[in-house]
Amino acid sequence: MKHRKKLIAWLFEKSQKIYGDLFINRKSWGIKKDELLNYPEDSFGKHLGIFLNENNFELIPKGERHDAYHTLTGYKTKVEDEIALQYLCVGNGKRSLYAIGAAVFGGIMLPEYFNYYYKSFCLGKTANAFYHFNYKNLLLVSINDLRSTIFSKHQIKSMYQYKTI
Repeated sequence: MKHRKKLIAWLFEKSQKIYGDLFINRKSWGIKKDELLNYPEDSFGKHLGIFLNENNFELIPKGERHDAYHTLTGYKTKVEDEIALQYLCVGNGKRSLYAIGAAVFGGIMLPEYFNYYYKSFCLGKTANAFYHFNYKNLLLVSINDLRSTIFSKHQIKSMYQYKTI
């Protein structure tokens, strides 16, 4: 399993930039992690900055939405969590080639996480649509208000119950 995870991580790393350059037409936010860390304490932007800081990341140019999904849902960055996040997004209605491909390929490569992936897909399916938001415009919104707009209290609780933390 360790080698399969390494392969998937390598493919994620290599495919991310290629996919972004070829298929993503939005502009980069032009915001750095340090700027986000100066946002108000309860804001989505501050929590996004904390997520980036904890993982030693900067925002992915033109792919900032992906880190926003992590922040919104609490999914970690281990390979199995990245795949589960794709299942959540596909369940929520995201139909990008990248999301579907990552979910299918990841599910085939790591079938031992099937229950986690299935629960993530179902969570995305039952949540209010969030995959299409302009997260840059939501950086000052309270993260708790944003989550409660998308997920029920039960869903928020279950998001943390099934993680492979």
